[in-house]
Amino acid sequence: MSSPTDSRADPSFDASCDAGRDAPLPPPPAAARGRGTGWQVVHRFERRAREAYDDGWGALDQAVQEEQAEPLAPHTEVLEERAGEILARNDSPDVPFEVSINPYRGCEHGCIYCYARPTHGYLNLSPGLDFETKIVAKMNAAKRLRVALRRPSWTPQSINLGSATDAYQPVERRLRLTRGVLEVLHEAGQPVSIVTKSGGIVRDVDLLADMAARRQVLVFISVTTLDNALSRILEPRAAAPQRRLAAIRRLADAGVWVGVNVAPIIPFVNEPEIEQILAAAAQAGARSAHWTVVRLPWEVKPLFQHWLAQHFPDRAERVMARLREMRGGRAYDADFRHRMKGEGTWAQLIRQRVEKGAARVGLLRETPVLDTSGFCPPRAPQAVGASEQGSLF
Repeated sequence: MSSPTDSRADPSFDASCDAGRDAPLPPPPAAARGRGTGWQVVHRFERRAREAYDDGWGALDQAVQEEQAEPLAPHTEVLEERAGEILARNDSPDVPFEVSINPYRGCEHGCIYCYARPTHGYLNLSPGLDFETKIVAKMNAAKRLRVALRRPSWTPQSINLGSATDAYQPVERRLRLTRGVLEVLHEAGQPVSIVTKSGGIVRDVDLLADMAARRQVLVFISVTTLDNALSRILEPRAAAPQRRLAAIRRLADAGVWVGVNVAPIIPFVNEPEIEQILAAAAQAGARSAHWTVVRLPWEVKPLFQHWLAQHFPDRAERVMARLREMRGGRAYDADFRHRMKGEGTWAQLIRQRVEKGAARVGLLRETPVLDTSGFCPPRAPQAVGASEQGSLF
């Protein structure tokens, strides 16, 4: 059964409500400093509609002025949660894993293109600004993972860490929930693949190197652009491009298999950099290359369009026209056959550029199969608590 916490785990989640050409958008809200968007876009489960009303006292004019003014940088709020089930099941045929774990919901990185933004609607929060400022932390993630891996029904298989949120987003430095999850995986000999765009992953190189020696871990670092200026507006609180390349080098030197994700590819925005990103990642020590084209399910489409209008008004329509060309005339198509990479002439051109560019610098298309033979159920949560408490005598 699919879980609503993972946007790629539920095929119906990606159902497109886009019929033909895109409807005209209202003027974009002002950008929030240090955030991907300042817009609290209404999620699709919202039952109440709001509109501005002129009461004759100038309130409407004041509201317009406030909307156009540059807002202060919104504060990040961490909402603690005690999770029940921590493992999410995936049945999407275009996703290369069946089980995932996400220690957080929402992501402070603020990537405007993030396909997971609509998951905040399940929490009655906005996929816009809320997604990057209201972070749900599953405080008992490691404990629930222990319970899940001890069940007789658990069949050892690779788990993906970070499919619907970045497990190494800024709050992880303080909460260390991902570190706790990795410690359980390491103890159990449980294979894991990790996707991140944070340089913070090098903090856990001690565990990752040991797991790599046992063929129990793969890491994929997303490098969207090498341009610092573009990175700051595209993914404002993610690690700078050079930090991601440095993380690839650090992990590779420690013996960890690292792949580079050139994802998502956005026509006329970061698409011209495909070959340069592949070359830089290979030089840093990456072993394989993977890619996707940007996809715009549900509320991501208007958020992305507003972002284009704010930052690239000269090419906004060209970008959307190219995306529609790769999606059968729509801004998004949920069909599993081509939702990740698109279809048509432009999609084929991008595929050829990635494959030829990767081959030119020695990056592989395939990754190793992780070894599940060393799995051993971890200690029970109560036993861990007792050993850590120690004795008073």
